[in-house]
Amino acid sequence: MKAEERTAVFRGDGCRSPFGEDYPAAPHEGEGLRCCWTQQDKGLLLGIAMMRRGMLPQEWLQATAQHHLKHRSSVGPSKPVSQPRRNIVGCRIQHGWKEGNGPVTQWKGTVLDQVPVNPSLYLIKYDGFDCVYGLELNKDERVSALEVLPDRVATSRISDAHLADTMIGKAVEHMFETEDGSKDEWRGMVLARAPIMNTWFYITYEKDPVLYMYQLLDDYKEGDLRIMPDSNDSPPAEREPGEVVDSLVGKQVEYAKEDGSKRTGMVIHQVEAKPSVYFIKFDDDFHIYVYDLVKTS
Repeated sequence: MKAEERTAVFRGDGCRSPFGEDYPAAPHEGEGLRCCWTQQDKGLLLGIAMMRRGMLPQEWLQATAQHHLKHRSSVGPSKPVSQPRRNIVGCRIQHGWKEGNGPVTQWKGTVLDQVPVNPSLYLIKYDGFDCVYGLELNKDERVSALEVLPDRVATSRISDAHLADTMIGKAVEHMFETEDGSKDEWRGMVLARAPIMNTWFYITYEKDPVLYMYQLLDDYKEGDLRIMPDSNDSPPAEREPGEVVDSLVGKQVEYAKEDGSKRTGMVIHQVEAKPSVYFIKFDDDFHIYVYDLVKTS
């Protein structure tokens, strides 16, 4: 057997040369009974054994060791390998929030969804708040000390699946109690069942067209939610066989405000129960807006 073909022989606690000399396991050996010496390591050990038997001159060791160390220092990745981010949809989170010169406030909530057309954007329901927020949690400089909490989102069985399906896509009157005890009526539309928090529903209102979520079945049973008759709703437009309805999801939009200024954003979701209704996330706002975008041309 030629010298360059000789290899180290496996031994449970290390390696040994073909001449029978034992060497400790390589410092980069992994778990399990596996010898992890590289080919350079094995060649160096073989040369040492041959030198001890007078088969190589003493000067060989110094020259070979310098070459070996130079080679080892030049290999390896040129930059750290980035680890993929953990999927946090469905997780409970908490983080700090600082806007402008204001103090840092602490927020805790549930991550409902990750927006497919903008994977940096997450939809979040924060504890104590009824509206849904859209934040780029890993990019927004106002977010600090983001932490995924160990507690899990409690899952509950929906009490009336038929009623839940019936109210989706329907116009409703939602009653809220004011500070003086009187009832304030808000007309809105139930958009969908909320993800993750399965007893909650997405809803929006004529007075405030942003995305909210409530446990509407409880409100219905308590008499605070009334489903409006849909006789006045216009029937869905008839489609030709094979007709494909274009979606606006992923499109950039521009909105002109009353003061003449403009704001830009992106359409991030189409409501399945009402295909003309979309969720929009504007660049300068963390609320999710809900608009009926009717094609006019």
